[in-house]
Amino acid sequence: MEDLFGLESVDDGGVDRVREVESGSRGREDRAERARREAQRSPLAVRMRPRSLDEVVGQQHLLGPGSPLRQLAAGAEASGGPTGPSSVILWGPPGTGKTTLAHVIARGPGRKFVELSAITAGVKDVRRVMDEALTARDLHRITTVLFLDEIHRFTKAQQDALLPGVENRWVVLVAATTENPSFSVVSPLLSRSLLLTLQPLTEDDIRGLLERAVEDPRGLGGAVALSEEASEHLVRLAGGDARRALTALEAAAAVALDEAAREGQVGEREGAHDDEGGRGAPVTLEVRHTEKALDVHAVRYDRQGDMHYDVISAFIKSIRGSDVDAALHYLAKMVEAGEDPRFIARRIIISAAEDIGMADPTALQTAVAAAQAVQLIGMPEGRIVLAEAVVHLATAPKSNASYMGINAAIADVRAGRGVGVPAHLRDAHYAGAQRLGHGAGYVYSHDAPHSVATQQYPPDDLVGKDYYVPSANGAERDIAARLERLRSIVRGS
Repeated sequence: MEDLFGLESVDDGGVDRVREVESGSRGREDRAERARREAQRSPLAVRMRPRSLDEVVGQQHLLGPGSPLRQLAAGAEASGGPTGPSSVILWGPPGTGKTTLAHVIARGPGRKFVELSAITAGVKDVRRVMDEALTARDLHRITTVLFLDEIHRFTKAQQDALLPGVENRWVVLVAATTENPSFSVVSPLLSRSLLLTLQPLTEDDIRGLLERAVEDPRGLGGAVALSEEASEHLVRLAGGDARRALTALEAAAAVALDEAAREGQVGEREGAHDDEGGRGAPVTLEVRHTEKALDVHAVRYDRQGDMHYDVISAFIKSIRGSDVDAALHYLAKMVEAGEDPRFIARRIIISAAEDIGMADPTALQTAVAAAQAVQLIGMPEGRIVLAEAVVHLATAPKSNASYMGINAAIADVRAGRGVGVPAHLRDAHYAGAQRLGHGAGYVYSHDAPHSVATQQYPPDDLVGKDYYVPSANGAERDIAARLERLRSIVRGS
């Protein structure tokens, strides 16, 4: 019994030690699981923030070897020469990576990262950061990276307080702004910094970002598989904004996973194992999930297929037919589908000349102005300019007289009509031209009453040929009456 009790005692001790080991292991696992869950509470856009410049999507024009951003991210020891890091001002639309680049730069060796808010920080806060940065540099050889988001919100006094630190390199300033720095940043600060312009991300950039977020353990970890249609929907909605794309993906994934859980698919997926470490089959994220999460209908539109041509055809015919409501519908369809606004603007210009013409000469001016405005301001605000042009054209009086006139003239030229130029209209400015009879008998129009002279202008075989036949619509009513008088004087009839 004693032996049994002794053995049992030993066994109990062994069990206790095993339990202690298991308890410690479970404790570490619990802490790791809690840490993982805490990380998962962060937004997907935060979790997927690049840790190095190599992970940054887009902006390759700023990230080449030896570029200022590369040097900044490499750290103070990387220069190996008399040069040092330059302060930079990052200017670009939202979601193009301004904050991301600042955080990547701050990860460099020997760096201290300080972020100030343009809304809450005052001049005292700026000066305090400068003093601490000077101490860190001189005593600890640590470079302070000062990140200022929305620097255009800083007052002139706040921006002036930055000058000593930037000029003497107490800090490396990384400032971000969505406003033109030429108008929102003081000149002395601009001259002491490099201005780097960020471009909107391309569709391929956003597509690659979504694919990485789906697979990366920091992101969705393969829990979902993105269908091609859902991917295109998210890319279109992102509008070149990486943050918007990841936020939309996270919301849509939540809908897909919740739907699968209610249908019992998640449990089966978690219980299943594959050959790559036990991860089960992912839940497919479909367009219906993105539509439900974002409350935005996915427009069926293929920019390289029939829909591209069918919709633009219906758009132009609606303008020609003076149905402003239908024209706005097709405009909205193209805008929501991500059609190139420059393509839409070009078609509007053509419509103004072809279908409105001289019935309303201001329509072409509106169309050209709209195309230029879209180039300047981009989307989504460009939709307002396009809509104004569409309303003008659709409600304007219509005439294709100019269009038909040039077509008729081209037909005659192609048929060989209109041979030669009348002698009195030929160039008479070179030596010997008068001997050839060039310019002889030409009547200078401004010498005639009303600056209109009786004179033959077309070739002999086209005298009396009318190409332009104005309609009775809009401004062409007045043009028709004036044209009749002009022709009678010019032709001497």
